[in-house]
Amino acid sequence: MVVDLILIGLGIALQPFRVSAFILILSTKGGTRKGLGFILGWLACLVLVIAVVLLVTGGRPVRFRTFPSTAVLIVKLALGIALIVAAMLEWRRKGRPRAQPAWMARLDTMSPWTAALIAVILQPWTLVAAGAVTVAEARLSSAGDYLALASFCLLATSSFIALELYAVVSSTASARLAALRTWLDEHGSQVIIVLGLALGLWLAGQSIHLLTETGRGAVEHCGGRPAC
Repeated sequence: MVVDLILIGLGIALQPFRVSAFILILSTKGGTRKGLGFILGWLACLVLVIAVVLLVTGGRPVRFRTFPSTAVLIVKLALGIALIVAAMLEWRRKGRPRAQPAWMARLDTMSPWTAALIAVILQPWTLVAAGAVTVAEARLSSAGDYLALASFCLLATSSFIALELYAVVSSTASARLAALRTWLDEHGSQVIIVLGLALGLWLAGQSIHLLTETGRGAVEHCGGRPAC
């Protein structure tokens, strides 16, 4: 669970166009307050998703080689394939101008509450779902396991926290954050492609391996008769 959550958490934190949007929020009047609202909304959304999964599973993993386990693996495989397809689509549209969301025209008048709502909307839901599926597969039996979940939520929010702190403490933050946003806008597609392919292949490969093991176990249980 820990390795999967680290990889997924990094994938969520390093979404370039979401980081770029956050930098725009920080650049507005009262940007650090709006940025704090964005961070709290982003973090609260992740915590809520994890809490719902724990409420459903009770902190106990679905049993291997059962129908719920197979369903979870199929969902994980579908999410991996979706990430790969998204990376391929990003490759095809690379270099094309992106339409700006309507809310970007109202950044200066935006409240921290609105920024929090935007954070929920901007969540990379495919990766968030992958994190939820990973939690559904895990046995949570110690404080360390719950600490890993808290660390996942913080890791997935870490890029925004770091930028918020930098904007607060540095007198040259505006210029450097603007330069970072320019770089993200120019190279964001490449980052999305690499992240999508890497995480998609990881999730899909894991799922295919475990589904194969499930099928092999079913055959062995039936004495070599697949349709028993």
